[in-house]
Amino acid sequence: MNRPRAKILIVDDEAAIRQMLSLALAQAGFTALEAADAAEAQTQILHGAPDLVLLDWMLPGTSGVEYARRLRREKLTQNLPIIMLTARTEEEDKVHGLDSGADDYITKPFSTRELLARINALLRRQAPHATEQSLELEGLTLDPATRRVRANGHDLTLGPTEFRLLHFFMTHPERVHSRERLLNSVWGDNVYVEERTVDVHIRRLRKALTPTAHDRLIQTVRGAGYRFSARG
Repeated sequence: MNRPRAKILIVDDEAAIRQMLSLALAQAGFTALEAADAAEAQTQILHGAPDLVLLDWMLPGTSGVEYARRLRREKLTQNLPIIMLTARTEEEDKVHGLDSGADDYITKPFSTRELLARINALLRRQAPHATEQSLELEGLTLDPATRRVRANGHDLTLGPTEFRLLHFFMTHPERVHSRERLLNSVWGDNVYVEERTVDVHIRRLRKALTPTAHDRLIQTVRGAGYRFSARG
């Protein structure tokens, strides 16, 4: 039985770029959906149920960064994978884009081969692990089957990358993990992601865990990386 084609929503105000990306996605076996701005994108999300969003930073009206934040706030789309597309190349812009809720960031111009590699890697990471058992440490619980995280009985809202990062930490506690190891284990081998990206998502994960003081479990080991531990 053939697997359903993943649907990719392209949100870009330039018709030529949408057409180029739609063609590349169709040739790669995806179903492409298109939107010229945030309002059209919202309609496509409600009716088209995309599996991933390619979101341009510079959109008319609501910017891509603002729209990414909105998607992360809403329950329907809080786990929807987002790849930010932009001509901005400065490191602080990349951090800003990731902080808005994007899972990945790619600068224009880019090759369709690189973009497809990032899309496939992100979709693979989104695959559910229904056979894995629930994890618990110090009142923090993660259920891979339902993709729910609870702390002291309260539901926490995590983005998809933060969920995978926490899952890795909870299945590999007490060890020191370098940024390179985290990239390979959470983002996957042969993925075009900079080590700086790890720090951004660590910060976002800590912020999500702060209300219940579970951010203390993520410890920075100077010069080595990060450790997840209940011990100080």
